[in-house]
Amino acid sequence: MSHVTGPDTSDLVERIQQEWAQAYPDLDVAPIGILGRIQFIAARSSHRLDRRLEPHGVTRSEYDVLGALARSPHPLRASEVVSTTMLSGASITKITENLARRGLLVRRKSERDGRVVLLEPTDAGRELVETELPRRLADDEAALSGLTPAERESLAELLRKVSAAVHV
Repeated sequence: MSHVTGPDTSDLVERIQQEWAQAYPDLDVAPIGILGRIQFIAARSSHRLDRRLEPHGVTRSEYDVLGALARSPHPLRASEVVSTTMLSGASITKITENLARRGLLVRRKSERDGRVVLLEPTDAGRELVETELPRRLADDEAALSGLTPAERESLAELLRKVSAAVHV
């Protein structure tokens, strides 16, 4: 059962799954067909975003931080950025220092507690997010264009279940 992903192109994940099944016939390699596709989609989407961000001199992680700050109605503490991205506290510190040096975000002390550093995007940081977000959404929409609204809803629900299972 071969799925076509493009003109005369076989499904890479299916081929890899079949190779594993041949190499290890006693193992159930069915999860590769699902999680392999999730990883494939994530890798392709990440690569596409990396290419779009390259002219801005911003990494995907830096864009994630700027995005978290841009969508917040108020400045955030670094710990709040950690909780809304998939980045570690140590990397948030390094990333925010780099972004601040480049004029894309501001780090300032909280007026209520001088030990707390608040982060917010500068106009340039917000503009970068506002420029790239519609492009990213258009790329995501193109990836999902073959699905009906009902299929999208079903897929989202199924992926929520898988996410919950790996979140432990």
